[in-house]
Amino acid sequence: MENIYMDYNASTPLAPEVKKTITRLLDEAYGNPSASHWAGSPAKTAFEKARGQVASLIGAASEEVIFTSGGTESNNHVLKGIVEANLGKSCHIVTTKAEHPAILEPCRYLEQHGVSITYVDTDTYGKIDPADINEAITENTVLVSVMHANNETGTVQPLEQISAITKRHGIPFHTDASQSIGKIPVNVDKLGVDFLTIAGHKLYAPKGIGALYMRKDKTLPSFMHGAGHEQGRRAGTENVILAGALGQACQAAQYDKSMETIQALRDDFWERLQESFGSRVHLNGHPEERLPNTLNVSFIGYTGQEILARIPEVAASTGAACHSDTVELSNVLQAMGVDEEVGKGAIRFSLGRYSEVKDIRTVVEKLREVLG
Repeated sequence: MENIYMDYNASTPLAPEVKKTITRLLDEAYGNPSASHWAGSPAKTAFEKARGQVASLIGAASEEVIFTSGGTESNNHVLKGIVEANLGKSCHIVTTKAEHPAILEPCRYLEQHGVSITYVDTDTYGKIDPADINEAITENTVLVSVMHANNETGTVQPLEQISAITKRHGIPFHTDASQSIGKIPVNVDKLGVDFLTIAGHKLYAPKGIGALYMRKDKTLPSFMHGAGHEQGRRAGTENVILAGALGQACQAAQYDKSMETIQALRDDFWERLQESFGSRVHLNGHPEERLPNTLNVSFIGYTGQEILARIPEVAASTGAACHSDTVELSNVLQAMGVDEEVGKGAIRFSLGRYSEVKDIRTVVEKLREVLG
């Protein structure tokens, strides 16, 4: 059996056009983009072209995009920056229990430094009720942060409704869109967000590069201090090669038409699993309002780790960690109220641009052999 990759939500392979951009920039953009001489000019041009490509994908202006080292840095910049901008005040942040650790861990850090955090519950599908966000807001709330689409289940959150609430209260709104970019339409004005996080390696670009959208009328203290790079918002000599790679990936995503095919593959996968295992397989996440590439299912009576260990050729992710005789469900499954007996058998299969019908059929056949 050949290796089969079904973990696109964890990381994507580099797209061919991204590889070509990297190779070209290795030769063309070795100068410092801040330098005014002939070697710096092509580097500066390439860097600003990439910024425009990222901005175009999300409907932003180029000057509203800051390049970062990835989604984690972008999230930290917003969460910690908003608190720093409100030093001397009692700060309160509203987020959700189903966020990625790149949100939850900075929030826990801030709690240790006196910031109050409200973690809003989800429903059984992993969706947030905007009314719960509204109820959580206090006079001290300085930020609301809700991910666009969940990395484990693919459930898409009602950001437009939530942004209407934050606007009414005059509170900045941030979303981690690392999983949704390139899979579903993302437009900052339509969503109504003030800050938005992008992670390159979820988008067929390399690891170590990301971006932060910051609306023109919003400001944050610099996350990195040094020279005046990125309009003084993030110091450090610009990584032209990685920025160019992200820019190219964003341009490709803007014209990518493969997601309909990917969704059809995912739906076919789910139908085959239901035919094969009936009530022994359970869907985690919203049946409709989720990313078109994501299928999180629980195999009842098994653990996800046990199943994947028996088909090592398949790259996928589990939703629970097993330690000796105990099982710890992910924070996402816990937030959804998934029963431990169901949650321990969770596996996230996430498809992508290079997934094929034969992959689906092979995996279902191997699961039949393993589960009987």
